[in-house]
Amino acid sequence: MMTRIVKIGNSRGIRIPKLVLDEIGLDDEVEMEIENNQLVIRPVPSVRQGWAEAFKKMAEKGDDRLLDENMPTQWDKDEWEWS
Repeated sequence: MMTRIVKIGNSRGIRIPKLVLDEIGLDDEVEMEIENNQLVIRPVPSVRQGWAEAFKKMAEKGDDRLLDENMPTQWDKDEWEWS
């Protein structure tokens, strides 16, 4: 697909057709990088992308338990009110 570089204020840019945006999942924010003298534009990954699968694997391995014992303090015993 060919396109033109257009003037946008003091910058320049390209117009990306909606079908292309939809097909590759580009939204309002992207990562842009130069690799081997080529401009690469990628969708920004979700901050929590892959967490559900990682937690599932942790549970399967038994790695999802607390590492510290529950050690209540005197304040917990005397002052804390459970509702």
